[in-house]
Amino acid sequence: MKLFDWTSLSASERLSALARPASVSDPTITANVAEIMSAVKTGGDKAVLDYTAKFDGVNLNDLRVTLTECKTAWDNLPQDQQQALKIAKSNIEAFHNAQMPQNIEVETMPGVTCRREPRAIETVGLYVPGGTAPLVSTLLMLAIPAKIAGNDKRVIVTPPMKSGKVNKAVLAAAYLCEVTDVFACGGAQAIAALAYGTESIPKCDKIFGPGNAYVATAKSLASQASGGPAIDLPAGPSEAMVVADEKSNPVFVASDLLSQAEHDTMAQVVLVCTSQSWANVISQEVDKQLATLPRRDIAAKSWGNSRFIIAENQSDILDVINAYAPEHLILQYDGADELVSDIRNAGSIFIGPWTPESVGDYASGTNHTLPTFGAARAYSGVTLEDYFKYISVQKLSKDGFKTLS
Repeated sequence: MKLFDWTSLSASERLSALARPASVSDPTITANVAEIMSAVKTGGDKAVLDYTAKFDGVNLNDLRVTLTECKTAWDNLPQDQQQALKIAKSNIEAFHNAQMPQNIEVETMPGVTCRREPRAIETVGLYVPGGTAPLVSTLLMLAIPAKIAGNDKRVIVTPPMKSGKVNKAVLAAAYLCEVTDVFACGGAQAIAALAYGTESIPKCDKIFGPGNAYVATAKSLASQASGGPAIDLPAGPSEAMVVADEKSNPVFVASDLLSQAEHDTMAQVVLVCTSQSWANVISQEVDKQLATLPRRDIAAKSWGNSRFIIAENQSDILDVINAYAPEHLILQYDGADELVSDIRNAGSIFIGPWTPESVGDYASGTNHTLPTFGAARAYSGVTLEDYFKYISVQKLSKDGFKTLS
């Protein structure tokens, strides 16, 4: 953890204080990913299976997971877990149903009518991270709006476990969300398969989903290729910024910081605090909670990427927030509601002590697929509109054409 006093920093020192982990943008990652994608483009299923054996340590004969397996996983899921998934699904549906795009029609001049009509994208690829923790919630966040939008093919890719099977809770969620295809593969090779298509995996028009630096790089490279797929947004390793004053609960603040730190060794968390003494209190609470975490090894490593920023007034706090453009922004700060209107750059905002970051990750209803690495300056989190494209239509009457000509 590194501590900085914002008011005493020069412009260049402020940029350095808010720098992301250098390994996220390592050029060797780009080279390695490009090699993987080229191999999958030419080698198809065999290349994906070979990389799955190499990176996941699993030898599979078939990438496809049948929908029957998904139903069996749902039927065997404990009832309390079924109920939890149903509640999360209901909340996510409610929030995303409200985003349904509408036709727009404007008569720009007499006899000249222009309109815009939404069309659901035909085939979407949905990446669900596995790795150290299968993200059932990500499947919900991606598959539910795809179903609402009416995308014809909703293709899930997710890494297999060491057993060679996909996590049963992930399969159960796939059944609940009515996806059309599930494949047991992850990493850059899975993104390549969605981008180019293989013998078994359909070529997708757009790819959604967060992942590590390899997944994020693969999505970026795929979208740059001629005829390649669109992507939702740049979504790499997790990050969170917590703004806390001395009225905040240090137990809650530490929990929010660690909830992201435990995601990935390359995650980054930033505390913006109104005094150094309060930063010390929170740091001590982090150490206490860190010792009890089941994923403490991961959290401890990512904690090395953390930053503590001392910002004594609201103007400085806003400067820090907007300069960093955090994926998750947690405001445990007196007057947080009034602060929100001046925040220009953030993926998702969580207000007050009873709104931990984890509610947005799982079940409040907002989408947790959010821009990272400062991309919140220009990108939003995933919305229902992202599953559509829009066609413009114009129609002129004879008089309208004559006038316009």
